[in-house]
Amino acid sequence: MEKTNLHPLMFIVLVVVTTFLMGSSFTVGKIGLNYVSPLLLVGLRFTIAGLIMAVLVRKRVKPEKLADWGRIFTIGMMQTAGVMGCIFLSLRTITAGESSILTFTNPLLVVMMGTVFLGIRYRLIHWIGAIIGFIGVFITLGFHLQLTIGTLFGLGAAVFWSIGTILIKQWGSLFNVWVLTAYQMLFGGIILLLMGLMLETPKLTITPVSITIILWLAVMASIVQFAIWFYLINQGDPGKTSAFLFLAPFFGVLTGWVLLGEIVEWFVYAGGTLIFTGIFLVNWTFKKGLANRKMAKLLNN
Repeated sequence: MEKTNLHPLMFIVLVVVTTFLMGSSFTVGKIGLNYVSPLLLVGLRFTIAGLIMAVLVRKRVKPEKLADWGRIFTIGMMQTAGVMGCIFLSLRTITAGESSILTFTNPLLVVMMGTVFLGIRYRLIHWIGAIIGFIGVFITLGFHLQLTIGTLFGLGAAVFWSIGTILIKQWGSLFNVWVLTAYQMLFGGIILLLMGLMLETPKLTITPVSITIILWLAVMASIVQFAIWFYLINQGDPGKTSAFLFLAPFFGVLTGWVLLGEIVEWFVYAGGTLIFTGIFLVNWTFKKGLANRKMAKLLNN
């Protein structure tokens, strides 16, 4: 996919739209759990989205090599099946706001993974940001290390998202963004459907509300959101783009309060503030540092 010069104002608009859809999907998804079991709900969401997208991109250039299809499948397994499966399982036991805050610690994990797997040397400011961010996670969990199953799934979503971010940056330019979006969602959705049938007792209550929720999650929170996200990832380095993900937990907490009346404890706000500060420090000066130049060199090879 060719890169274009994206106007800064348009970049901000797209970031706000995609992060709003990301954050609000936690709340909409939690409402949906009243009608559909978690894995089945998210499996339906992405299978429907993938099928719709597959029809829309039927005339676009698709991969010819099996290895390229394997790359798309791997992205779908991480970015869709891994991330979204963990998110919807976490929503059974923790609030939409807490789940969104934990999930969007992933930019901090990108620093750790970049060091371990890509050999990137980060500046001191980036490590300070990472440390502050993880302290924020600790506080968000209520000042204790006895993690609940919900918080573990929330953190698991962050890990999968970090892996997906690196893979999209490495391989995303090989594909048309719409083709990549369509088939990674379809592959991930099928995996989630199979997991829903094998790992949980399926529940599906058909009502106008449940149908509306599934369609909203499939179209707006999946097709539109993922297409914008992949597009932005491919316009620059993953750190710079991921820096703006702090907006998603804000929208998750806000919509959880407006639509569900969720009461978030004070320490969640305190921890979230530190997480956002950490993300800011990790990413704000990313373009000027050695870490960014080395990452760009490695990821563009």
